[in-house]
Amino acid sequence: MVRSYQPVLQTTCKYIKSNMLWGFLAVFILGSVACKLQPPPETSGTAGVETPGSAAAVRGNFKRIVRLNGRVSAVESFSVQAPRLARQTTSTMIITKILPTGTWVEKGAILVELDRQNQLKNVLDRQAEYDSLVQQIKKKRADQTAALAADQTELKEAEVDLQTAKVEMRKNEVIPKYQAAINIENLKEAEAKLEQLRNTFALKREAEAADLRILEIQRDRAEKSVFHEQNNIEKMTIRSPMSGLVVLTPISKGTRMLDPEEGDEVRSGGGIMLVVNPSAMQVSARLNQVDVSQVRIGQPAEIHLDAYPDLHFAGRLEHISAIGIQSDYSNRIRNFNALISIQGSNSKLLPDLTAAVDVVLEACENVLLLPRNAVVFRENRAFVEVLENGGSEVREVETGSMNNFEIIIQSGLDEGTIVTRDPEIPPGRDI
Repeated sequence: MVRSYQPVLQTTCKYIKSNMLWGFLAVFILGSVACKLQPPPETSGTAGVETPGSAAAVRGNFKRIVRLNGRVSAVESFSVQAPRLARQTTSTMIITKILPTGTWVEKGAILVELDRQNQLKNVLDRQAEYDSLVQQIKKKRADQTAALAADQTELKEAEVDLQTAKVEMRKNEVIPKYQAAINIENLKEAEAKLEQLRNTFALKREAEAADLRILEIQRDRAEKSVFHEQNNIEKMTIRSPMSGLVVLTPISKGTRMLDPEEGDEVRSGGGIMLVVNPSAMQVSARLNQVDVSQVRIGQPAEIHLDAYPDLHFAGRLEHISAIGIQSDYSNRIRNFNALISIQGSNSKLLPDLTAAVDVVLEACENVLLLPRNAVVFRENRAFVEVLENGGSEVREVETGSMNNFEIIIQSGLDEGTIVTRDPEIPPGRDI
């Protein structure tokens, strides 16, 4: 049965091959005829073809901008710094706990914890000093009370001796003269001793009060030291005063600037992190004195992040400093600080990112535009070289505003007209 079908199969294959060959030949012939019948492209008229050395007048949107460069910062932020400790000369502290960048925190949350062992030791030392001074004051008061009683007893005895001497003086008329002289001297001595005791009694009380006051001052200082050391312990735990996003501030680690980590040492007053409100961000930029006359507060802006080229934000010029800052390169150049608010938010929009800001000075819609290098100015007149009918023609046009790349054509050209880039147009008298 198989052998009986072989002649039929061979005949069928030959028929298919012959038909395919004729089909290919037909397609080739029809394609050649179509190419010959197609009209050649037009190379003349205003609707010509734009070539690398030419450009077409087209309608579009026009913008004239000033480019500024700056850094992103938060409108509302809180700078977290290593605490400055009272009554301590040590300037370094060790981080025991710190939140990473990008952490969202609520108000009152713990941001950083620092080692507090030294502060705890200082509190114990100051407390021991305070307790010692309190005991010294108690002992001093007891000693002064005893001294006061002794002085009062001695003063009383002197008064008694004086009264006794006065009584003895009454016997002078009936006793021998030498005994009368002794009584007189005893009276003088008793009077002098009583006067001396009365005078020294007040001086002793003043001295005792001064000694007691010295100890009380030392006690008060020790008490304040305990209070300050306890406050220092509280300063070793830093809490957030606002809700926001944590952004670590790089610190010096040898020859590099890196984010702080647990176990790192920080100095008093050194920045550790920022807590920022990501819903309100701005760009701090510098404006050259050449461009300051063109910008106005309230002008719109476009913000581009260098780290994320695909991200674009709308903005608004909010502030321009009144006084320029001297440039580092020349005393004659001044720069002005400018603040541009950012509208909108994004998780990638963080402080300290570099950004390019295009402040829009002028914007027009649906205007006729040409590349700037297609227009030549001669004696305050604008000319273009129009390509049409296989040749070229110099034509005067009326121009409007221009930027670094484009210029507005107000009259003299129609949309779609082809002109030459960088035309060689002679001075006006030769046109």
